[in-house]
Amino acid sequence: MPASQTAKKLMLNAFHMCTPSQSWAGMWTHPEDKGVNYTSLQYYVELAKVCERGLFDSIFFADSIGLMDKYGGGPSEALRAGAMAPMNDPTLTIPTMAYVTEHLGFGVTANLSYEHPFIMARRMSTLDHLTNGRIGWNIVAGFVNSGALATGRAAIRDHDERYDMAEEYMDVVYKYWEQCWEDDAVVRDRERRIYADPAKVHPVAHAGPHFTSQGVHMCEPSPQRTPVLYQAGTSARGRSFAAQHAECVFLTGNTRKMIRDHAADIRARAVAAGRSADDIAIIAGCTIIVAPTDAEAQARCEDIRRHLDVGGSLSIFSALAGIDFSKYDPDDPIEYIRSNATQSFIERMTVLAQGKKWRVRDLTAFQQDSPTAGVFLVGSPATIADEMQSWVEETGLDGFNIYRTPEPAGLERVVDLLMPELQSRGMYKTEYTKGTLRNKIFGKGDRLGASHPAKAAMPARAAE
Repeated sequence: MPASQTAKKLMLNAFHMCTPSQSWAGMWTHPEDKGVNYTSLQYYVELAKVCERGLFDSIFFADSIGLMDKYGGGPSEALRAGAMAPMNDPTLTIPTMAYVTEHLGFGVTANLSYEHPFIMARRMSTLDHLTNGRIGWNIVAGFVNSGALATGRAAIRDHDERYDMAEEYMDVVYKYWEQCWEDDAVVRDRERRIYADPAKVHPVAHAGPHFTSQGVHMCEPSPQRTPVLYQAGTSARGRSFAAQHAECVFLTGNTRKMIRDHAADIRARAVAAGRSADDIAIIAGCTIIVAPTDAEAQARCEDIRRHLDVGGSLSIFSALAGIDFSKYDPDDPIEYIRSNATQSFIERMTVLAQGKKWRVRDLTAFQQDSPTAGVFLVGSPATIADEMQSWVEETGLDGFNIYRTPEPAGLERVVDLLMPELQSRGMYKTEYTKGTLRNKIFGKGDRLGASHPAKAAMPARAAE
């Protein structure tokens, strides 16, 4: 389609993890993949430079506290396959990537189940300072039981109880980020020997069912104060939480109807919560395999498919579903089982499958017609641009979270082949917007909007 027919600029993020391979297990075995270098800072420097050259909005880092240990009753298969195992802490890679880039944003998953909100607030403020306002936080409460056991708990909390806790957690971190320090508290007056005015720094006092916290935020106000807030829960409870708190919501679904319905529901819930529908950007998980021609792209897809590790993939999906798929035959149908893991994962393969009967073997199919693939695009730049535009127009999406294939080769192809096509159609930016990550995404300034609950609850002194 010509550029005149579309005005909406896509958001694009590179989906990554500090591990040999993630969404598509086994990619580290591909000769073009550098995933085995995930322990090296140079690997992340190279990744960041590729993404900034392509004007990506951000690198979004997934993370998990605990290995995928549901399949076969332990993490053996995940470890064998390098499927989200081993896994390093992504927050420690970000300052280096920020140092070698100027505009690229960084979304990072951090689990609120294992860290007190006072500590989390400090960590995110520090990252916001070190990136000059380019940090976002993907709010998760965890779904892997091994993380609970490793940190001295008998089991992870119940699914809905995790969201109850998360609601209070957000209340506490908002108080530290938004209420504690007034904007002009830091004066840096050398002559008077005053760095900060104590009268403009206000202690937090919180006492609730899950958390007690009294003290002063250890960081002065960062460029964004509150990091850009991401959320990926698509269960009914997750959508309610996202509508209340999130600015960017990641959805996973392999049909337009599924994505459209969830996006519309989240935006409707946001409006009911007193926010605007355009306060939230909706981003879908997407695999992109692009080549100069459709035939070359299909050949590349076949080549990549040969490196997919079935056991490693099933170890990931078992953890997500809370179901040990090692106990099933590949041709067994997938049935809805309520678990304490990621409820939306099994729900979209059963309840939301529109009569489609998925089998266990379908979980590891490297193709669009798969319950785990999300949006799956293979083709020439023109073919993929047509598909992306169709998804956006038919679902209300704002952009895509590009799943990891052999990297950074896959992202380099997106940058060199697909980006020019998107830009020629007016679908993608040709330069970065100045300012923080929040301003780059929404163009409305560096701080949270007035309708966000974190701002609505602020005392008058901090809102002025």
